[in-house]
Parts: sequence; C-alpha cells; structure tokens
Amino acid sequence: MISQKAKYAFKALIHLARQPKGETIQIDDIARQAGVPRKFLEHILLDLKHRGIIASRRGRTGGYILIKPAEEVTIGQVLRAIDGPIAPLSCISRTAYQPCSDCPDEANCAVRRMFAGAYAAQLLLFDATTLADALREEAETLEFEADGATFSANSPI
Repeated sequence: MISQKAKYAFKALIHLARQPKGETIQIDDIARQAGVPRKFLEHILLDLKHRGIIASRRGRTGGYILIKPAEEVTIGQVLRAIDGPIAPLSCISRTAYQPCSDCPDEANCAVRRMFAGAYAAQLLLFDATTLADALREEAETLEFEADGATFSANSPI
C-alpha cells in the first residue's frame, strides 16, 4: 500500500501535469484543487523539487511547475522519491539492496524467490506507467461518460 504522502504527491503531480506547458501554479491552488493539506504539500513539493521533477519560481507569477514531461514521470520514480525503496524485501531491491540478516543462503531462499517474480512484474508496470498515462485515462473516462457508456474510473479492474 502506498503512503498517504505518496498519494498526495500523485494528486499534486497530476494537477501540475494538467496545466498548460510553462504555466506555474501556486501552492495554495494546488492544495485546494488537489485536496491536499497545504502544510503537508510543502514537504512533498520540496522532495519532488530535489528529485528534479518539479521546479518553483518566485515572484508575482511564481509557483510550481512540472519540469519533466508527464511522459517521463513514472509511478516508480515518484514512489521512490516520496517513500524510498519500494521493494518488499531488501534483498531484491534495485536501489537499496541489503542482504537479509536472517538468511544464510540468498540464492536458495524460498521467501526471496517467492517475491522476486511478483516484484519484477510490479516494477515493470511502475516504471512504465507515467503521469501522461493517468491524464490519457482521465480523458478516455470522460469520453466514455459522454458517450453514455457505463464505464467508470471507480469500476474494479
């Protein structure tokens, strides 16, 4: 399960990705429109800024802006930026590998093998799914609703 902080980060990033290219948006507007507490959002935006995903501009027309194209910002990047390593076990992590202290033989560890395949599949999806995908799906949902279809973003997959 992702953290609430990560969920808020995605809400803020999707909101930033909806803005016209080159346009900034102030933190109060992001907080209000994305439904994220402002104080918490400050910390989230700072983390994303340090990772080079967004930037801030000062001044009357200042605010925050998405500096990486939405097509290049993946679920995996955001989760790692906000929550840290996303592997279920440290011994299969790509970014924070550490051998398990209670495992004498990593190559023959049944727990490691059990999680390795599922984690690899999850990583493929996390590192291939982008903010642009979320915006595209949002537009398709609106089109389906306009055509009178019964599909909803809330429908189970």
